[in-house]
Amino acid sequence: MVCVACDRPTGAMWLCSSCRMPYERAWVVGERSGILQRLVGLYKFERAKAAYRSLGNLLVGVLPELPPETIIVPVPTTSSRIRERGYDHMLLIAKYVARARGLKCQQLVQRQTNTKQRQASAKTRIAQAKMAFVVNEKLDPTIPYLLIDDVITTGATIRYAVKALRDAGAKHVWVAVIARQTLD
Repeated sequence: MVCVACDRPTGAMWLCSSCRMPYERAWVVGERSGILQRLVGLYKFERAKAAYRSLGNLLVGVLPELPPETIIVPVPTTSSRIRERGYDHMLLIAKYVARARGLKCQQLVQRQTNTKQRQASAKTRIAQAKMAFVVNEKLDPTIPYLLIDDVITTGATIRYAVKALRDAGAKHVWVAVIARQTLD
């Protein structure tokens, strides 16, 4: 297992001891390759909407028991992608995971921009993500928030979505991701 932030070897939490990330814990289903890559691709780009159950089950399988007050928060999908697909792919998965675990799901993080990160360089992804997210309400600092996303590449989306949660008052922010991928 390697750190989601720096690719160094790590333990079960997907974070090494030297990386300073804005989240406390992280869980990843696996590397974006083989069947996992195909399943994510079908779901995101070929309108295989029913795959949200399989992807949700994979996330449920890697998550430990979570406190009952945990709120599941999807990384927001751009409105253009929702129109393209006909569904918000991360909201479907977030709701599924929340139902499976008996937790609450809330769309707390909002997009301020409509930029696409697919095929963008690491530098572009980071610059776009810095301006992309906001939370428009005050959050309870005693509640854990579990931010979920489908793929982590540079970590910029997760980093700045977590920052938006923290700026709104969240103290305990955790991350769960379906697939980890490195930029080629």
